[in-house]
Amino acid sequence: MTGQLKIVYKKTEDLIPYARNSRTHDEAQVAQIAASIKEFGFTNPILLDGQNGIIAGHGRVMAAQKLGEEKVPTIELAHLSEHQKRAYIIADNKLALNSGWDNEMLTLELETLQEAGFGVDVLGFDDKELKALFGKLDDAEDDLKEPVDESRNLLMIECEGERELEKLFAEMQERGFECKILS
Repeated sequence: MTGQLKIVYKKTEDLIPYARNSRTHDEAQVAQIAASIKEFGFTNPILLDGQNGIIAGHGRVMAAQKLGEEKVPTIELAHLSEHQKRAYIIADNKLALNSGWDNEMLTLELETLQEAGFGVDVLGFDDKELKALFGKLDDAEDDLKEPVDESRNLLMIECEGERELEKLFAEMQERGFECKILS
């Protein structure tokens, strides 16, 4: 690739979602993205393939449409081959999931924002995650001190990262298991 990236505003109605996009965006997540755009502005351009096909930013386009945004910032990546485009669509989503959190630093940042009166609800964390982050360790310790029901079994699983934990937690809840996250 030669030259610098150029941001061009394009009509949302002209952008074409990738039909084989394997990343999903439910209504709740699109609403979170929309809330973020309302709070911070449109700070992350949509990546396009040179023919208005979306490479990255499907959720942002959906959120923009939800907000009634007629135009969004875009960057053309027309230099990518068809295979590179397909691979990048997956990599763009997966690479972000491979990172983790420094929970101590994250909690400190969230507390600082709350103390300043900033609503942390636009950051994408749900109530369970915030409760876990804000060191409800007393609650967690109390949970551990509860008398054990002998008719029940306890399984403890250590996860490598927060995403792995979230995925496993959701999967077990869907299967009907009572789950708690203890940090």
